Amino acid sequence: MVTTPAESVLHGSPYRADCPTRRILDRIGDRWTVLIVGALWDGSVRFSELRRRVEGVSQKMLTQTLRALERDGLVSRTVHPEVPVRVEYALTEAGRTLREPLRALEEWSIAYLSDVSASQEAYDRANRPPPDSTDSDK
Repeated sequence: MVTTPAESVLHGSPYRADCPTRRILDRIGDRWTVLIVGALWDGSVRFSELRRRVEGVSQKMLTQTLRALERDGLVSRTVHPEVPVRVEYALTEAGRTLREPLRALEEWSIAYLSDVSASQEAYDRANRPPPDSTDSDK
């Protein structure tokens, strides 16, 4: 059976330039998404607590990422009408299904940190530009 390009896109083929799955891969492959999903694993969390859990994320980036995750149906936002207003974020059912694959990435990055670091250092040493000949004449 031959599929048309439109059918291929509907079924998802991230190797095709016009496939919407690329946007999904961009979202779940983003560093902040990985960390935010991990920080929400235990349940609902307030914005300020999320910011403490995900060190280094700016308020702007945390807000943008949470909005995008909410738009994608991966995070829910609950506003509690209190004084002051309390807002909590939690993973949706779809968001919870991401946790295990993303945890595997986290564990891999920890397990292979020293190997990757050693490879980077070796590459950088091997590809360092030669010293400028004018420096040795001084």
